[in-house]
Amino acid sequence: MNALAATNRNFRHAARILGLDSKLERSLLIPFREIKVECTIPKDDGTLVSYVGFRMQHDNARGPMKGGIRYHPEVDPDEVNALAQLMTWKTAVADIPYGGAKGGIGCTPRELSKSELERLTRVFTQKIHDLIGVNTDVPAPDMGTNAQGFGNVGSWAARLIHERGGKVIAVNDVTGAIKNPNGIDIPALLKFKNDTGHLKGFPGGDSLDADELLTLECDVLIPCALGGVLSRENAADVKAKFIIEAANHPTDPEADEILSRKGVIILPDIYANSGGVTVSYFEWVQNIQGFMWDEDKVNHELQRYMKRAFQNIKSMCQSHNCNLRMGAFTLGVNRVARATLLRGWEA
Repeated sequence: MNALAATNRNFRHAARILGLDSKLERSLLIPFREIKVECTIPKDDGTLVSYVGFRMQHDNARGPMKGGIRYHPEVDPDEVNALAQLMTWKTAVADIPYGGAKGGIGCTPRELSKSELERLTRVFTQKIHDLIGVNTDVPAPDMGTNAQGFGNVGSWAARLIHERGGKVIAVNDVTGAIKNPNGIDIPALLKFKNDTGHLKGFPGGDSLDADELLTLECDVLIPCALGGVLSRENAADVKAKFIIEAANHPTDPEADEILSRKGVIILPDIYANSGGVTVSYFEWVQNIQGFMWDEDKVNHELQRYMKRAFQNIKSMCQSHNCNLRMGAFTLGVNRVARATLLRGWEA
């Protein structure tokens, strides 16, 4: 099931739980605006190459639209639409005054030099700049603009778990995967990755297949990069008791059902990785006010927002007798639907 079909399925389930009007339900699925542009750049060798870029602006009922721009060869309109929709529900779950958007360019970042990536970013920005802005649509970095897996999200998750006494037994990224049942020395691994640019060959662990990592014996599994990595093909083999969705849409609906039947508790993406957009909101607020916060203030406010959002999700779970994913979806969808109605929506 592709990302858009999966996201729509979760939305429609939440809409049924909430008893939304069918016309309002359909309206909430339709993007506000879809943008497609051709980005032609000179390569370092002087030849011209063209890439297709997208910006999907899903909903602005609760405020300016917000979402990252990813560079990946599999970027297509359906994926960008799904991720923009997820941003709409995510910002509503976090209760920050944003709507959802997402962008992407179909390219392979590893095959482009730094200067080529810069030229591509500049051309894409020039093509869409009339339709973005601080009060309209606020882009951000995403996949391909930084390394993923044991990259920006995964490396920090591992670092923080390690610092608090947790045992990280396996990690992977685009360069490979390693495991150590006795626990990986995360500071040493971070230094090795920084020095070499990859995980392969790290002396403090053994190599393994990336797919095998998902089914290792562990307490907590944290998918941090690509969507759809947990599917009906491998869900039955997952041994983790908890899954924290640090990536967007890492679990297909079929896998979701299998894991739920097994008693696996899943912290859904629209809550689990909402800390990033919440701190982006804090940055936006500081820029508007011209008043900067220190790191302690940022962390304090982030903790307050995340705790409040989780309590609101739990309340929805109790009210509707549903799991955490549907608790989060009903919370987000209900807030966007209410804002849409308050703005004078009519069928």
